[in-house]
Amino acid sequence: MLRAVKIKKRNLFWGFAFFIGKSIYCGFYVMWVAYKIAVELYIRFQVSGFRFQVSGVVMSEVVGDVLEEKEPLPGDLAIWFFIMAELLVFGVFFIVYVFVRSNNLELFNTYQLELHREAGVINTIALITSSYFVAMGVHAIKNNNIKQTGRMLLLALAMGFVFLIVKIWEYSHIFGASIHLSTNTFYTFYISLTFFHFMHVMMGMVILGALYYYLRQGGYSAENHQGIETGASYWHMVDLVWIVLFPLVYIIR
Repeated sequence: MLRAVKIKKRNLFWGFAFFIGKSIYCGFYVMWVAYKIAVELYIRFQVSGFRFQVSGVVMSEVVGDVLEEKEPLPGDLAIWFFIMAELLVFGVFFIVYVFVRSNNLELFNTYQLELHREAGVINTIALITSSYFVAMGVHAIKNNNIKQTGRMLLLALAMGFVFLIVKIWEYSHIFGASIHLSTNTFYTFYISLTFFHFMHVMMGMVILGALYYYLRQGGYSAENHQGIETGASYWHMVDLVWIVLFPLVYIIR
């Protein structure tokens, strides 16, 4: 009987591991396709102005064009090794979280209700919006629109600051209630996961700030924009991780 329970738990663990890994991979692919679709729609809007109408036919054409493209990965290849390593670390975190949660459902469900879901929603909107601005910045630099690229990077940074401010407010509420890593298993995971991601957001903002600085110095153009694509790829990774982390920690019961 005990052996059967152990086998069941092991199968459950590897099942969740496969699910999380596949979700991260699919999520990144879907995000990349969504980015390409948004850029294509933005281009068509620029060409047609306010006469542009989004219809089912237009969307099917855009999606078809995007899926048929065979472009190489954007940015420096080295950043993709780094991104995959980061996704692997977060994936392990998520797998362990799901496994521990499955053995402490009552505790996790109880303390999950103490989280501020509204703050999580605001942060989700902020990061998705920032990723949109970054994507538009990449599109602008490809067209040698330096000013537009700078504006988009600053808007993305502003959304990053929104995320940090809301997250700091959440932490101040939690620590103000004398809650810390050793309070219970749920808060051990919540604080560890969200703070680890918080640090990645800060690193991403440093990268965006550096991109803006070098852009102002004339370091990027339509012919030389790999650095911006590299930074944008990292920022999209940070956004993707939060899209998985938010429902996993705040919502799923």
